[in-house]
Amino acid sequence: MNCFLKEKYRDEIVPLIMKDYGLKSRMSVPFLEKICVNQGIGYASGNSRLIAQIADCLSNICGQKATVVKSKKSISNFKLRAGADVGCMVSLRGDRMYHFLYKVISIALPRVRDFSGVSRSGFDSRGNYNLGVRDQLIFPEVGVCDIEKTMGMNISIVIRNNCKRIDSKELSYKLLEYFGMPFKK
Repeated sequence: MNCFLKEKYRDEIVPLIMKDYGLKSRMSVPFLEKICVNQGIGYASGNSRLIAQIADCLSNICGQKATVVKSKKSISNFKLRAGADVGCMVSLRGDRMYHFLYKVISIALPRVRDFSGVSRSGFDSRGNYNLGVRDQLIFPEVGVCDIEKTMGMNISIVIRNNCKRIDSKELSYKLLEYFGMPFKK
């Protein structure tokens, strides 16, 4: 399985970042470690048919089987019991990760209504980027009649930064910008 973004990273992005920041080794250039896609299933917590439908939908979007996440402890204020289903998640690595990132950047985000770019404030202190999606219908794998209720999801792009002398947020921002992530101006 050949991936366009993986080749672009290896052939174009690594030399650009090395030149921009004066890095001497390819190993000090940041790289994508994994992409985690999470979806809460609050309204469907008691209905096993809906949970299976949500997990199948997330599996179709990501191209990998989704895992149903269970709660670890009971919280009475949320009417939540230990062991109850609370969400679905997928961790993507390797070629699937690059394919999913390409799909998000080039297909899904342009389908968002009144889209003006993603926020630059989604970076945490380690340089990982978190993106919230309000509606899963922006992905072409999801049809309107496939789901009963539209739901949002969280996409976490985990970036490994090995360079200690440069701010990890700045390096991660530059990496995603070279990948083509449409940030707000």
